[in-house]
Amino acid sequence: MSLATTTRRFVVGTAGHVDHGKTTLVQALTGVDTDRLPEEKRRGITIELGFASWPLGEGVVASVVDVPGHRRLVHTMIAGAVGMELVVLVVAADEGVMPQTREHIAACEILGIKRVVVAITKLDRVDRELAELAGAEVSELLGERFEHECVLVSAKTGEGLPELVSAVRRRLLALPPPLATKVPHLCIDRAFSIKGAGSVVTGTLVRGELTLGSEVRIVGDKSATSSVRGLHVHDHAVTRVEAPSRVAVNLASIALEELSRGDVLTSDPALAVTRRFDAELRLLRTVKPGALLEVYVGTA
Repeated sequence: MSLATTTRRFVVGTAGHVDHGKTTLVQALTGVDTDRLPEEKRRGITIELGFASWPLGEGVVASVVDVPGHRRLVHTMIAGAVGMELVVLVVAADEGVMPQTREHIAACEILGIKRVVVAITKLDRVDRELAELAGAEVSELLGERFEHECVLVSAKTGEGLPELVSAVRRRLLALPPPLATKVPHLCIDRAFSIKGAGSVVTGTLVRGELTLGSEVRIVGDKSATSSVRGLHVHDHAVTRVEAPSRVAVNLASIALEELSRGDVLTSDPALAVTRRFDAELRLLRTVKPGALLEVYVGTA
């Protein structure tokens, strides 16, 4: 099976303050509980990146990346933002804009994500007027910096979910087609081993294509060469996939110890590790002289 031409695929992410209902909303829309870790179940919050396939109708499918909302996990949120073409910003109607709402919006702006559909959740808990006020508050915060619209929803009752699907689908279809290239570029966000299969990496294929049996390079602290033994897109085995899409890649002849989040999977012979780069620095607040800055590149 090939996922190159049968559907038009996009990558959509969640964002928003902790406990505003991101994961609950994703489950209501996709049927998938993206909280898979025992600690996530026990604590009731998202800790790691979660993923789900979201059919939007008429051959349009989104790969959803559900991100943590806790302030201590912003680095994980940023790692999951690679390749996102649109963000569903989740804001609870009974709380409105909160600290991580603002922080995630700032991260999206820095990452160049300009398209936002705001889901004002927990509509079943408040009257509609209060939910509309929360929407107006978010809209004022986003201003003209983002293309956006607000939809009032309840994951519990299903109210507003069809309108949310329509809003996301409409804005995705307005996007330009992906860059025409066959050279793959996948930033690895997870690496693990499966008994009988070997090393597997997951990530968002942001450019190019991957095919079964193709030769690839892992560029990182322990750069290595490998080949594609298996390809899965949301648990479905495929022989070929084009960007943009969430992909799991089973790699041949490479140990798990040679792989880590932040590595890049590619076939580009020119891509190499560097410790020197050009950057445009835009300050959102004052930085003290001598401050230690963290740099995010892809999922690294």
